Amino acid sequence: MYINITDSETGNNKGSCGSLVAYLEKENRMVLKESESPGLWFTTNNRDISPQEVRVKIDHNVAKLGCDDAKFFLINISPSEKEITFLKQQFGHQGAEEQLKKYATGIMDAYAQNFKRENIKSGADLLWYGKLEHFRYYNYSDDEVKQGIEQAGNPKKGEQMHIQIIVSRKDLTNRIKLSPMNNSRGSNEKHSAKLGQFNRLAFKESGELLFDEMYAYKRRLKETVDYSLLMKNGNAEQKRTVYVLDQIEKKLSGSEKESFIEIAKKILKNNDFELEQLLNTFDFSTAGLFNIFSTDPLIYDNAETPIPDFKKKKGKRRGW
Repeated sequence: MYINITDSETGNNKGSCGSLVAYLEKENRMVLKESESPGLWFTTNNRDISPQEVRVKIDHNVAKLGCDDAKFFLINISPSEKEITFLKQQFGHQGAEEQLKKYATGIMDAYAQNFKRENIKSGADLLWYGKLEHFRYYNYSDDEVKQGIEQAGNPKKGEQMHIQIIVSRKDLTNRIKLSPMNNSRGSNEKHSAKLGQFNRLAFKESGELLFDEMYAYKRRLKETVDYSLLMKNGNAEQKRTVYVLDQIEKKLSGSEKESFIEIAKKILKNNDFELEQLLNTFDFSTAGLFNIFSTDPLIYDNAETPIPDFKKKKGKRRGW
């Protein structure tokens, strides 16, 4: 699940949201040429909102904001192709669309709660509007366009359903300023009291957990935010450890695999890279798993040295 917050896809969030609203209507312009009904905007308790209402409501919810202040933010909710396929298998095509809107509403609850403000409890306390889109399009920065394989403007292949959300800088009462770009995480108390602290990593993780809980989705390690961050920013030893965990997961099955994944997620989240704890929790002598640690050292793709052998210790197994 990819969740990102930006100023605006059109590059400016210090004035009217009209340009952004018009940009997000691009799919409707294509649909109307085929004489089909346009997709409308939605929010917490309303699924039939016009683009005109979105523009007017957001543009008028700017009390005491200066000309150089952000007026709104754009939240991009992009499930992976695997997650979209999962929803369609469970609910059908139309059902998956509605479920994704329901999920987006839950995301906005998490967004509101992340500010840790007394009067901001859920998405119902915010002014926000979502737009479901079915396609993504190639642009000039894509490798396929640079290589001449695709043309800019062509739709990308595969499942591309996603949601774009415009959320006002001010809350629904037009009184409280809220900025997700304040990443103090509470370390600056005065700043956080004024703008509301916001932990963007915690927000992304909560969105991931929400999807898994809502739909009983069994998320692999490689699909987690923590895995991606460690493989991108971790040191060599951390990357090798993450690689080992991924190899173990591939060899497990059933309930043992599910238990392992939950423990491995805790390791990644807490930056606890003591693999011996994990070895004492599971019996890796079965299903060929012991070979991961006792024979042929694994070599991480970007590491110059092989991953060291880890021997399973005898003794009492530890719980988590």
